Amino acid sequence: MDPARSVLVALVRDEGRRVLATLVRLTGDLQLAEDAVQDATLRALERWPRDGVPAEPRAWLTLTARRRAVDLLRRESARPAKEVLAMPVDDATEPETVRDDQLRLLFTCCHPALAHETQVALALKVLCGLSVDEIAEALVVPPETMAKRLTRARQKIARARIPYRVPADHELPDRLRGVLATVYLLFTEGDDPIGEARPALVDEAVRLTRLLRELMPGEPSVLGLLALELLSDARRDARRDAAGHPVLLADQDRTRWRPDLVGEGIELVGEGLRRSPDVPDPYVVQAAIAACHALAPTWADTDWAAVVSWYDVLLTVAGTPVVALNRAAAVAERDGPAAGLAAVEAVVGLERYPLWHASRAELLTRLGDRAGARRAWDAALALPQEEGRAAQLRRRAEVCRK
Repeated sequence: MDPARSVLVALVRDEGRRVLATLVRLTGDLQLAEDAVQDATLRALERWPRDGVPAEPRAWLTLTARRRAVDLLRRESARPAKEVLAMPVDDATEPETVRDDQLRLLFTCCHPALAHETQVALALKVLCGLSVDEIAEALVVPPETMAKRLTRARQKIARARIPYRVPADHELPDRLRGVLATVYLLFTEGDDPIGEARPALVDEAVRLTRLLRELMPGEPSVLGLLALELLSDARRDARRDAAGHPVLLADQDRTRWRPDLVGEGIELVGEGLRRSPDVPDPYVVQAAIAACHALAPTWADTDWAAVVSWYDVLLTVAGTPVVALNRAAAVAERDGPAAGLAAVEAVVGLERYPLWHASRAELLTRLGDRAGARRAWDAALALPQEEGRAAQLRRRAEVCRK
């Protein structure tokens, strides 16, 4: 794709996502809003290359989408379109209005009438603009299953007339789990250290989390998620080399980490721990692990005993095979490659996970078993995976084979 057109497509994609939230508020109809915004984005991609990008792209998209919504409403009804659609669009460019609209849309998608997995999938599609294939990959389900799930979710919202609003205080806990999971997946989609970096998604996730903190001050899970995001985003500039290749955490230039984000993240970890003394929140624990890395001036100075200890806590509150694999990597740093390999091989259920085989390959290389490492690399690369991940594994395999 032409580089200029790629920039234009990204702009339309990012602004269109914000416009959708505004239009849902105005129409109260998710499907109508999606149809109108889709038409507006197509018109933008036709006209902007010819006429130039307008000074206020979001206002242009909002006005165009609103007019399209009016047309659709008039086509479906003999009466005039809703009066609210005739309102001026000046407020569409106000950041606070946009963030509120997106938060309302997120809470609508995460209504307790929908299953948790469906909440997250719908929010990723509507709010984050991810494709069905991207959502299916993120949630580890077939694309066909995901497409049907999203269709049923929209139908259920329409039938139940689920309102588009931020819920009352007593309703927040029932929706918070889905909201946080969605925002975190939005963050990780943009913060991907291997594939395409999408800083706009990272920034959006951080803004939404900050807004959630204003809405629910003192909520440990919100504090933990914000801390985790900031401590990860602090490493943004150090994650890739001059050629654009990913740089592992162990090899990053820590002078390029942002101290302001590190400092704020560590303060939030402390507050999150103080507010959840009995059962630590999973996001707070993950942020505590990130803080251990952020506090170490070098990889060698990392407090691996603390990292392993925090992983032990995480296994009790959110234990998954991937968490166990990450713990095994920390064990290898604390106790040596033999202990780490034993911990990796004790993890059950990741035989189809490329990084499980890659972890074995790295540790076998450190133990001098090159033949075993070669077989492990081959197993990792034989599994289906995103091309950016596969390319990184190939580079690591070449380094280890030298």
